[in-house]
Amino acid sequence: MIRNQWYPILQPEEVGNDSPTGVRRFGEELVLWRDVEGNLVCQGARCPHKGANLADGRMKGDSIECPYHGFRYGSDGACRAVPALGSGARVPGSLRVPTHPVRERFGLVWMWWGEERDVLPDLPVPREVTGNPKVYATKRWTRPVHYTRYIESLLEFYHVTYVHRDHWFNYIDYLLLYGTPSKLGLDGRERYLAATKIANHRVETEGQTIRYSFDHCQEDDPANTTHYEITFTFPCMVHVRTEQFETTSWLVPIDDGHTEHILRWYEYPQVKPILRFEKLRRVLPWASLYMEKWVQDPQDVRIMERQEPKISAGGINKFIPVDEMNAKYLAMRARLMQEAGQTGETGSEPAESSGPGPEPAGRPARRTAARTAAGGGRGRSAAGRTADGSNGSNGTGGSNGSGGAADGGTGARTGAGRKVVG
Repeated sequence: MIRNQWYPILQPEEVGNDSPTGVRRFGEELVLWRDVEGNLVCQGARCPHKGANLADGRMKGDSIECPYHGFRYGSDGACRAVPALGSGARVPGSLRVPTHPVRERFGLVWMWWGEERDVLPDLPVPREVTGNPKVYATKRWTRPVHYTRYIESLLEFYHVTYVHRDHWFNYIDYLLLYGTPSKLGLDGRERYLAATKIANHRVETEGQTIRYSFDHCQEDDPANTTHYEITFTFPCMVHVRTEQFETTSWLVPIDDGHTEHILRWYEYPQVKPILRFEKLRRVLPWASLYMEKWVQDPQDVRIMERQEPKISAGGINKFIPVDEMNAKYLAMRARLMQEAGQTGETGSEPAESSGPGPEPAGRPARRTAARTAAGGGRGRSAAGRTADGSNGSNGTGGSNGSGGAADGGTGARTGAGRKVVG
């Protein structure tokens, strides 16, 4: 987990005005709530009194009330009332919960996970999202894998021929996405399985963004080709664009063994002239999200669950030249962790050593105010070496893309007013 970064943690509509919302991110339990003016607050969920989870509590005006003994905490994290001591009693200064800066932008709630700063950087959202006019739908789910392996699964697509081929849903892909009109799509499976080669791959970096373009093609039939443009922006965003579909994924660490996948699926331009109403154009992205959650993504996760080691890092993979983007990702991740004072694989505090196993996640420095705020150089990073000793391809290819509106689901309510959203 890379410190000193903005991470999306859920969607704005998942935090209401009537009750707190609990989530687990970065190895910590968090609670989010809104004050009477609707401003969003994000805090550590553990009550310092006896450790109860504040997400199980209630809203009391501009404060959140602990479900155990009724201690109330304001948006600055300070305890404002201890009922057992009476209304005029002095509240101990040690009764305080950590408060994290948050922003609501681009249809997501973003949390700053890192050290306290007077001025925070802009949100890490590239042009592929901020300038995207397409209608979209967004859904999220949790998988029992480390975020590095999850991210790696989206940085290349030459695995699809071997992983996504045995479910009935894959035959829909064969028919509609890979088949030719002259054969009514019936040659889709043959064409899909024949496309195994990666050609014309180019990688470029711009700040904390890596862009990768390539052709996934059939070696003896250049006409059977799908062009991909992949954009990765630290700490955890992967944008994928092809002629067939366009998606944005945020792979957010829950802890060392679990990752939250926030997936945004954009409308299909092919049907826009037919479906003129926005709500209708959103139906197909929603359907695609459900099929991704229940069919395609589990096929990938079954592979990732059995990968060793569980956490990817430089020096443990034997890359080939077309893995240049993956190598750059790991090299840049290691540099960002070093700049944040992290010497272990995970966590927020400097580790004693950096052995093969994950270090326990530490606690980030805290900020004493968390109100919603509006937020909005080109150069190459050194490519990681591949298995044959090369740096992969060099060049200045990239992707064209473009951000949209917001939507999403809500979580289930449990306990005394608590809303748990994962």
